[in-house]
Amino acid sequence: TNSVPPPRGAMAAANPVKSLQEEAMCPLCLEYFTDPVVTACGHNFCHVCLSRCWEEPSPATFCPQCRDPVQQGPLRPNRQLANMVELVKQLTLQAVKGAGGDGVCEEHQEVLKLFCEADQALICVVCDRSWAHRAHMVLPIVKAAQEYKGKIQAHLKTLREEREKLLGWKATGERRSQEYLKETQAERQKIVAEFQQQFLEEQERLLLAQLSLDEETGRLQTDADGKLSVQISRLSELIGELEGKCQKPASEFLQDMRSTLSSCPSAP
Repeated sequence: TNSVPPPRGAMAAANPVKSLQEEAMCPLCLEYFTDPVVTACGHNFCHVCLSRCWEEPSPATFCPQCRDPVQQGPLRPNRQLANMVELVKQLTLQAVKGAGGDGVCEEHQEVLKLFCEADQALICVVCDRSWAHRAHMVLPIVKAAQEYKGKIQAHLKTLREEREKLLGWKATGERRSQEYLKETQAERQKIVAEFQQQFLEEQERLLLAQLSLDEETGRLQTDADGKLSVQISRLSELIGELEGKCQKPASEFLQDMRSTLSSCPSAP
């Protein structure tokens, strides 16, 4: 036997919030009513939506929903419907918060399920249908999080490689610096001992001055090692921040993504 679809009343009883949401949406823009007005035939539209439909001069004006002819004139606001829309928004917000959702759109009170790549922002399904996002690339937040985690992981790989390279340079520089200082100190002791025996103080002074210059060179190398240490510390901090961000939930991970990516150096 063929199944009979349940009556509309039964569907509304099964999901009253969803039914109220549908009743609170303009049939032209498919978004919640804004400054709703009612026509003579009893249909409701956003004030701006209906005004746009009737912008073109025409000998006859029709209702956009039932196509019945209506006479243009001052549009009558439907304040009761406007109040109902505000209540629906509040009910939707409470329902989503109670379900532990990913967040709610402040404008449409819908769950934030999508990510707009152009605006780098979480949006709802109503935002996705709007003109503001119609030409934008929009992805489910789970897929968007996966893609951006891949990009972050690629940056992390580059950062780790750069850190390892700097650590290698630092270790080599420190080893050479220590060897150079040991050689300098041994030579200094040798020269002092020789000139103490020969009483050639002037020559001793000149050679010691040269050794002082050599020691300054060693200190410059030590300063360079210090700068490398600072770079390595910064890279470690950035790596830690990015690794921590990758562990966050998708909706929180995608926040400020443009700022996060801008802090990463370009891959070589």
